[in-house]
Amino acid sequence: MSKFDDLRAHLRAIRTLTSGVTRGLPVLEAAADPYDLFRDWFRDAEASGLLLPESMALATATGDGRPSVRMVLLKGVGPDGFRFFTNYGSRKAGELDDNPQASLCCYWSVLERQVRIEGRVERLSAEDSAAYFATRDRGSRIGAWASAQSRPIADRAGLEAQVAEAEARFEGRDVPLPDFWGGYILVPDRIEFWQGRANRLHDRLEYTPREGSREGKDEAGGEWAITRLQP
Repeated sequence: MSKFDDLRAHLRAIRTLTSGVTRGLPVLEAAADPYDLFRDWFRDAEASGLLLPESMALATATGDGRPSVRMVLLKGVGPDGFRFFTNYGSRKAGELDDNPQASLCCYWSVLERQVRIEGRVERLSAEDSAAYFATRDRGSRIGAWASAQSRPIADRAGLEAQVAEAEARFEGRDVPLPDFWGGYILVPDRIEFWQGRANRLHDRLEYTPREGSREGKDEAGGEWAITRLQP
């Protein structure tokens, strides 16, 4: 991004700051499918000039319930769930192996909006992970090979040495998907949309699968129960 593009993005962000408080959520009937509403909100976040609108908090927990949270990047949304990628040797991956339940939170400050997503997490197939990995720039693919994520290292020089080793290993050829790296999909059983409003009387809509459906999908084409929550 050029300095001009960066400035333009900041100006868009300033222009949209607090505009969300005047709009509120649509009426409940206006978004029967939470994925449709999420895509609308995500497009608004992209248009707002907000830096990295795809960033989101991912909360996991150990088998005995000790929580941890970190920022990751949303890399796909569809009727099957929300996708992100990581090293399978990382702390988050270890916690998901022990306790495959997690929560996501997307927060778009200039629009006074957040979305909370809860549900079970599954690993993506190697084919899906490879397809995404191929879209990353070469430096990021080298970095995935070089870093034993979440493991101790003596100093920065040690990490740079591992990068140099990976660069030498793949010099002159494509960088393939590591077998220790890939994607996850969070299949939601609860999605909450939060819209800031004046006097802290915020709008909150909770989506949960209707009885008899599976993660919001049934033979009739997908039904979600929608509940307005008090702020």
